Amino acid sequence: MPEGVPLDGITASEHTALLPSWACVGERRLAHIARVVALLETWAVAMAIDGTERQAWRDAGAWHDALRDADEASLRGETGDVVSPVGLLHGPAAARRLEMLGELRADVVEAVRWHTVGSSRWARVGKALYMADFLEPGRPFMQTDRAFLASRVPEAFDAVFRQVVRLRLEWALREGKGLHDETVAMWNAVRCVT
Repeated sequence: MPEGVPLDGITASEHTALLPSWACVGERRLAHIARVVALLETWAVAMAIDGTERQAWRDAGAWHDALRDADEASLRGETGDVVSPVGLLHGPAAARRLEMLGELRADVVEAVRWHTVGSSRWARVGKALYMADFLEPGRPFMQTDRAFLASRVPEAFDAVFRQVVRLRLEWALREGKGLHDETVAMWNAVRCVT
């Protein structure tokens, strides 16, 4: 990507600086990461999130797909997982790297680890990342509905989270995908909350 080209308000060099040195991302993935970080930042400002939590949201957004474009052998080697679909391994692989490098914010590590399937044990940073990853404006499906949900996060964080979980579950079921145990536990934890 050429130097100085804006990527959703952030130049490529500014955003690349947020990524860890071990990141394996192409231009398309970098653009997605930039949109996720921008959305998280927008919500954090609107919600008057304090600086420490705001940085956690930003870091989780920047790191969640840091290994998304890594090859299958690397991801399986990093995680030791030979069973899960390869598309679910980049979060656990990145979380493992973060832990090995001394990341002490467990909520950030867990947000990165489970961002593809969800977790019933998440702090707010995990929920925010899960929503931003789904609601970021560059995704081509349900654009109007997703934009509406994204606009509602600051005022209705938990209700939007529950709706995003539901939408992602409905898609998985329609597509005949298996449901991860963490996903089911997350749904059971949020489905009856009013």
